[in-house]
Amino acid sequence: MPENSPLRIVVAKPGLDGHDRGAKVIARALRDAGMEVIYTGLHQTPEQIVQAAIQEDADAIGMSVLSGAHMTLFAKVLELLKEQDASDIVVFGGGIIPDEDIPALKELGVQAVFTPGTTTTECVAWVREHVGAGATA
Repeated sequence: MPENSPLRIVVAKPGLDGHDRGAKVIARALRDAGMEVIYTGLHQTPEQIVQAAIQEDADAIGMSVLSGAHMTLFAKVLELLKEQDASDIVVFGGGIIPDEDIPALKELGVQAVFTPGTTTTECVAWVREHVGAGATA
């Protein structure tokens, strides 16, 4: 990615969860911070999310999960990214995710999990620091 190119972030709502206010708030905050945001809309399958990220040449996927299916959905997205040789796409997420599940999600390869109370400023700062050319190893 050229250094001056904005980060490209796919924001996704996987599964049957129909509440997307948080995803839209994060999408808007990332956009307002100068990133290109592709919002996939509600009820996306892991396959649709990964396909969108690859087609859009995304640097990261941010998933919002409120349904309780976070372990399954994140695992499937990460598995599909690996199968498509796209493991360089950073995966992060947020939603109603129990604190005790966060270490297991990170073990799977989820880079960050933002829970209720996280500010948009914190999320934007994390993306800037951990995704794309500005990321620190």
